[in-house]
Amino acid sequence: MDNSIQFLVDNFVKQIVATVEAAAAHRVQAAVSVALGAGPAVALKRRPGRPAKASYLVAPVAHAPAQRRPKQFCPVPGCKGVAAPVFGMVCSEHRKVSKALIKKYRAQRRAAK
Repeated sequence: MDNSIQFLVDNFVKQIVATVEAAAAHRVQAAVSVALGAGPAVALKRRPGRPAKASYLVAPVAHAPAQRRPKQFCPVPGCKGVAAPVFGMVCSEHRKVSKALIKKYRAQRRAAK
């Protein structure tokens, strides 16, 4: 019985040692490749929020560059001003226009399309 327990403990310890060594080797390899400029720096870039669990075990994913959204213009006919959320998605010149009138202008613009 002592032999079987000793065998189980030895196997368990070998598995833990192999896992820790593999993780350490992966982290060292990633750090060296980033330091030499050969590897993806995206994998080690700090981002806001809680870090992922075991992030060093997951392969890095290359993201496409973010594209800017097109500017939204004021819905008032003939106005070329840029709409802003602080003004209720109209330009600063037309922020005092009633919401019903703005709704009517938007409906006209949709009907024209």
